[in-house]
Amino acid sequence: MFRQLLRNSVLRRILAALGTLLGVAIFVFLMLRAIPGDQISSGLGTEAAALTPSQRAALESYYGLDQPLIVQFFSWLGNIFTGNLGFSSRAQTSVLDLTLAALPVTFELAIFSIVIALAIGIPLGMLSASKPDSFRDGVGQVVGLAGLSIPAFLLGTALLAILASSFGFNPNGQAYATLFEDPLLNLQQMLLPSIVLGFGIAAPIMRTTRTAVLEIRSNDFIRTARAKGVPPRRLQVRHVLGNALVPIVTMTGLQFGYLLGGAVVVEQIFSLPGIGRQVLLGIQQKEYALVQSTVLVIALAFVIVNLLTDLLYRVIDPRVRAA
Repeated sequence: MFRQLLRNSVLRRILAALGTLLGVAIFVFLMLRAIPGDQISSGLGTEAAALTPSQRAALESYYGLDQPLIVQFFSWLGNIFTGNLGFSSRAQTSVLDLTLAALPVTFELAIFSIVIALAIGIPLGMLSASKPDSFRDGVGQVVGLAGLSIPAFLLGTALLAILASSFGFNPNGQAYATLFEDPLLNLQQMLLPSIVLGFGIAAPIMRTTRTAVLEIRSNDFIRTARAKGVPPRRLQVRHVLGNALVPIVTMTGLQFGYLLGGAVVVEQIFSLPGIGRQVLLGIQQKEYALVQSTVLVIALAFVIVNLLTDLLYRVIDPRVRAA
């Protein structure tokens, strides 16, 4: 029975995902404690030096720092399963509340960025593949290389400085507004960071599209369809792009998962209270509970996105479903 269950590829991926989450939890837990300093010193600053041994011992007991690492780890892990992600002394609220407020910001940013990346990457990849080694292919390769080479922090800072100084456009200088509070301001605040992230992600999507389209176009069924007089537009969209979707979907899913935790620099530049910025502030304040739980939430979201991507391209390509 157990061996039969393991033969199910979806179940195997779920078990692998759980193992990944456990590995992430252990890694983050140990790495945080390898950083010099602790939550007490970070919270009190120079006043921590004036603590008496009994006062420090009391604070260590309060934060659970006097327990062995193995006890601290399983205590934290047990709390996670009960929905208790910890408490942020900086924000004076639970980590769960902070995460629930930050996740929608990052998800919205990721969705807008992916839409922009797909709008740039897929047409550009198909255009490059339509005439390999031509001028249009060269333009596509240059754009792709620029997207991979220009750091997000440099592009974001430059865009923000130019638009703010030349056109007075800086919606991110105002307090963040959710999509429900002020839709227009929210879309304005999401515009620049989405362009910055979308431009960087468009490059691997463009390269993936170009490679997949060139491979599909060399197949016999494409030559057969062309010989039967299938209109060029239908041939490109239905036959070529339709069969090239699996690698494109895979790359898009990977990039979307990356955005959930990798947008910290852009969120910091544009003052977006997303999940990445929350981790950064937690590291600066040495808030173990905040960083540990938030990174685990990011890892969980990444794993879920990858599982959904896997299921999606099983729907797209029956050959993968049958494997």
